[in-house]
Amino acid sequence: MAGPVRKAVDERFYLPTAKGGGVLRREIWVDQRGRVIRYNLAYVNHLIHAGDNGRVLGYDSAHGSHHRHYKGKVTAVRFERFEQIEARFQREWNRLAEEVRREED
Repeated sequence: MAGPVRKAVDERFYLPTAKGGGVLRREIWVDQRGRVIRYNLAYVNHLIHAGDNGRVLGYDSAHGSHHRHYKGKVTAVRFERFEQIEARFQREWNRLAEEVRREED
């Protein structure tokens, strides 16, 4: 039987306009052994994408499946370890932020 699950991380980072604006959201739930049970990683910016509650990019494990959100499109992702998903999200967000900076120049 699985033990209690707790929300270990609940962070919001509000980004300055120079970094594209918007909010980076990071939520992680763990079991009593510290294993990631559920997660939500999201970049929300209503100026870039109005649909999906402004979620431009996101990875989460809601509804019992691991999936990626990108401007309203949802696709399944292979899950091996949370750290891989988190690194993938970071790489993709960095690319998005760079594109926004280039557009502003």
